[in-house]
Amino acid sequence: MSMGIAVVLFGLYFLNVSLGAFGTAAFLGDVSEMLLLAISALFFVVAILKREAAAKDPTNQSKS
Repeated sequence: MSMGIAVVLFGLYFLNVSLGAFGTAAFLGDVSEMLLLAISALFFVVAILKREAAAKDPTNQSKS
């Protein structure tokens, strides 16, 4: 779930930057763009830490 949220938020960030780079009106300002990227990075870190904790769990018997 956290990884999905991070991907969607980063996709919005990337879309905004791309629109701004190609001359079309970007829909986010500087501060909201920075907050979007920071929240996306936060959700990414949470997802990675959850995945790492699941991999280190000795009671986890799944083979993923």
